[in-house]
Amino acid sequence: MNNIKKSSFRSYFNKNILIFFIFFIAISLNGCLNYYQEVRLYPDGSGKMHIDYWMQFVNKESEKVAENLGIFNPDSIKSEFQSRYTKIEDITVYRDSTDSTTHAVIDFSFDHIDSLNKTKVFAESRFSFKEKTGGQVDFSQFIPPIATGFGIDASSFNVTYNYIISGEIVSHNANQISGKILTWHYKLSEIGGGKTIAVTFRPYKLKETPAWIYYLSGAVLLLVLFFLLKKRKN
Repeated sequence: MNNIKKSSFRSYFNKNILIFFIFFIAISLNGCLNYYQEVRLYPDGSGKMHIDYWMQFVNKESEKVAENLGIFNPDSIKSEFQSRYTKIEDITVYRDSTDSTTHAVIDFSFDHIDSLNKTKVFAESRFSFKEKTGGQVDFSQFIPPIATGFGIDASSFNVTYNYIISGEIVSHNANQISGKILTWHYKLSEIGGGKTIAVTFRPYKLKETPAWIYYLSGAVLLLVLFFLLKKRKN
């Protein structure tokens, strides 16, 4: 594994999703993997995605291997996420001194979530956004199976998916729901032959509440407070 160079990593990356190879590298380095994905999904299928994955390295040698592979290199990460279907907003790599973990954080927007199937990192994710009769939408994302073994404790690998839905949620298979936020959380051992994130919702007419609504509400509130204070003085 130590002989794999950045160029060969990219050729591997083209065939598989991000999580698989971070996991594979984590096995080789005897580290642990955490993957967090948050998606704000709009009624028309467009949206924004935030990804944070992190690892704790057991020694300097393992950290050097990861550095050569490029999984914590901003330029390498950008080359894998950049496409005509996405707009990269920010990529940050940092070391968290509180637990000695190294993080890679990626923020980007997309025109339509189905188009992510055509990107390198999500080639196996099977994003599906289907409009139904009655104004409802069926959305799903596939989490591919990841082979375990090598004597590794799969309980040390965690994946979390948060979806913020702009609409009325009709049905879902999430582990947890809070308002419009749906959460799926799995240990690696729970993924098995793969998991499918699924939700049916009735989209709102607007993507987001327009900013002028907040400004207008604030102006009205200030106006009310002004007259109340003026009345009290009188």
